[in-house]
This record gives sequence, structure tokens and C-alpha cells, in this order.
Amino acid sequence: MAKTGYGIAVKLKDTVSTIKAVLLDAEEKQASDHRLNHWLGKLRDVLHDAENVLDEFNYRVLLKEVMKKYGSTSKKVRDFFSSSNPLASRFKLAHKIKDVRKRVDDIAADKDKFNLAQRVEDRKTTMHKRDMTHSFVNPSDVISRDDDKRKIIHLLMQQDSGRNVSVIPIIGIGGLGKTTIAKLVYRDEGVVSYFELRMWVCISEDFDVTRLIKEILKSAIGSIDENLGVDQLQIRLREFLKEKKFLLVLDDVWNEDRNKWIELEALLLGAGGCNGSKIIVKTRNDLVANIMGTTPTYKLDGLSQEECLSLFVKFAFKEGEEKQHPNLLEIGKEIVRKCIGVPLAVRTLASLLYSKVDEKEWKHVRDNEIWNLEQKEGGILPALQLSYNQLSFQLKQCFAYCSLFPKDYDFINLHLIQHWMAHGILQSPVNENQELEDVGEFYIKKLLSRSFFQDFNEIETSMMYTFKVHDLVHDLALSIAKGECSVVTKQSSVAAKCLSFDIFGQWPRSYNTIREVE
Repeated sequence: MAKTGYGIAVKLKDTVSTIKAVLLDAEEKQASDHRLNHWLGKLRDVLHDAENVLDEFNYRVLLKEVMKKYGSTSKKVRDFFSSSNPLASRFKLAHKIKDVRKRVDDIAADKDKFNLAQRVEDRKTTMHKRDMTHSFVNPSDVISRDDDKRKIIHLLMQQDSGRNVSVIPIIGIGGLGKTTIAKLVYRDEGVVSYFELRMWVCISEDFDVTRLIKEILKSAIGSIDENLGVDQLQIRLREFLKEKKFLLVLDDVWNEDRNKWIELEALLLGAGGCNGSKIIVKTRNDLVANIMGTTPTYKLDGLSQEECLSLFVKFAFKEGEEKQHPNLLEIGKEIVRKCIGVPLAVRTLASLLYSKVDEKEWKHVRDNEIWNLEQKEGGILPALQLSYNQLSFQLKQCFAYCSLFPKDYDFINLHLIQHWMAHGILQSPVNENQELEDVGEFYIKKLLSRSFFQDFNEIETSMMYTFKVHDLVHDLALSIAKGECSVVTKQSSVAAKCLSFDIFGQWPRSYNTIREVE
């Protein structure tokens, strides 16, 4: 029986490894294929059970080794590991392994239907394209960005004696209004007259230098011959930029490969543009800003509550209608607080309520988490999801795990890393000089640089620091993690694989909940 059990366990491990090889590809394709999404849900369930039964099997192997080594000389060890009926326990485990193996085989047989490719874990995640942006903006749709506009225009007008072309990064989380403020600056009359040539290019998809040269030329002259080679393209670029003071806006940049930027930068600098030329880079990623920027990064802040309310009124009511519904306006003030100063969140929720006067509908939006509400294309969660899509498989898991903590929670780096380690979601170190803690620290820094974490504060006289997750980013984590992990409160209905018990300040009640879960 032992040999049979061992053979089944080995085959189960092999099958699980084979399925995991296509898991990354399935994760990326599930958004566009409902059948794949359903299959992936069943796959996660059975992989969870498979890992549990393999853990139990490994425990049995360890038990046998310990008992063989210490034998009857250590009664404490024997008593600690023993069960009341070891033979029955081994048979039970063998049946568990067989059952899980059959389920795994059944699901594995379906994977070929989806044409999934085997992927290595460190391969770069496929880019998920967002809509191409453009330079037009209606100023009447923008609330209270005059100060930001003035400061950025001041940066554009400054001379840099050491460089002909300066690069100004603008950074912030998705939905904060980086593209909007860039549009306002781009179309400002003073900026139009100051620069001889203005160009707007949305990077989004990828940072292919040849494609970008084409897009820059199209923005400058309208159209080009698509059959031109790289050498011809760079000649045309030099012709149009030579001795001109130009402004180039690179919108939605994700590229972390410094070599690619150096290649494009060399072409732009070598084109012979006049001193005072500027490039604005709009990104959500600190690393991108550090790679490309030649000036200090401009960090865009959220709107005030008063500014958010003005924006909310504009998109939730017809002009002057708010005066006829003071009750709805009061509810609207509470809804605005959920948006934490993010304009796109305000517009998303306001648009859900446009032309609706039923107080129940307004209270529904007020009383529900954003991730539970209807999300249309261009809304706040789809915008934030773009950042999530760029993460590696391991970073996605680590980020989703943060949904188990309450909003506004003060994370401590070492504590979160220990949680990740306990759940086995950190990738194994790539070299023998690295510990799992080093991997966890690297993950935190990655998430910090990509605006998933914020409010970084070092703890004096220690290697620890604290940080938080923006409330809207927390909503994103909740929307991603639903069904996989959940926080158990007094009102919870439990339907998740990973549970976290909300014991912050209410241990006695939560303890009763824990007793009822089983």
C-alpha cells in the first residue's frame, strides 16, 4: 500500500506541475473567455485540495523518517505523531490521493480545449491594451486642476542648461487625472505658442521603438509611409525635429526596460531639437519615472472633498437639478467620501446615478463597496485593473492577499512578508544567497513603485517600515480576491478557500464566528 500510495502521489505531483505550467496563460486569457474563467475556478479548487493532500502525504513521509530514526527511544515523539489507528489513517490518505488525482485528471483533460501555452513563471506578463488616448479635453469637465496645470507649465518653460531635451514624469494611481492634466497643459495657449511643434503619443501596448517613431511622426505630420524602414524613419524624425523647440507627451508608459528608453532617447536627443524642448511622461510606476525622468517627478494629488462634490454634482445631476433634491445631495456627500479624492471614481459613481431620483438607488451606491457596484468600461476599477494586469503571477497573488486586511490598515513590511511566506505565495529564491524574506522585500518594493502601496514610513532604529493600501486599490484587491479569500465578520456568509477573521477590536464575537465556521 505504501508503494502504491507513493506512486499515486508522484503522479499527482507531476500532473499538478503540468497544469501549473499553463496556469499563467489561463490567468491572462480568462477575461475574454467565460468558459475559461469557469474552468480556471474549478482548477483553483482542485489545486487547493491537491496541495493539501500532498502536504499530508509529505507529513506522513516525514513521520516515517522520524519514527525510523528515533524508534522506541523517544516516546514523546512517537506520541506526538501517532494516530489512534495508523493503518486506517494510511488507507484514508491513499483514497484521498486517488480521489484528488481523478479530479485533477478530469480537469487536465479539458485544458486542450482552450489552446493554452506552457509558460515559465518569470516571463513578462502580456500587456492588456487600454483605449488609445488623445490630446483633446473639454476644460468645463475638469474641476480644480488649475494649480497643477500652472506648476507643470512652469516646469515646461524652465531652461535646462545641461540638456536640449528635458523629461518631466507625472505619476499617480489610475484614475487620478494624469492624462487630463497633461491634456490641459498640452492645449494651453501659452504652451502652444511657446513650442514650435507638439506631439502626443499613447504608449500603452508596448515600448517598441520602431512603432513609437512612427507614432511620433504621425502626430507631427499626420501620416507616413508605413513601409519605411527603421533607418528611413529616424532620418525623417531628425528632419522634423531639427532646430525646433518641441513638446512630446508620452502617455500611459509602463516600460521598465531602461535599454529601450535609452534607444528612443538617443534618437530624440540626436534629432537636433532646440534647447528648451520637453518630454512629458505619464505613468503609474515610480521605476518608469526614475528611468526616464531628468527632472524631479511631479506627483499628482487627489482632489479635496469640496472639489470632489462639485465634480459629483456635475455628473450626477442635470444642471441645477441638485437644488430640487437636497436629500439626494446629502447622500451624494457621503458617496463622495468613498472616492478618496480620485476624480475617475467620482465620475464613475456619479454616472451610475445620473437622472435617477429614487433615494433607494442612491443609498445602494452609498452603502456598497465600489467593487460590488456595476462597472462599465472606462470606470475606476477597470482603470485600476490595468495596473494589476501588468503584475507577474506571484505579485498578483501577493497583492490579492492584502484584501484580507481592513481598509486604512498600517502594514509592517516584515509582518506582511511572514504572512506571504506562511501561505506559500512567494517565489523560491533564484540563488543560494537569497532568503524568502529577501523575495518578499523585493515584492513590497515592486508594489510600492507601482502605486499599489502608499504612505511609506520608516520605523526608527529598525529594518521595518509601514505603508498603506489606497482605499480604491483595496476595492480592486477585494474584487480580484472574491471567491478565493474572504474576511469573516459577524454578518458573513462564507464561500471562500482562504479565510481571515476580523478580530480587530472584537475578539469575543469573532471567536464565536470561528466556532460556527466548521
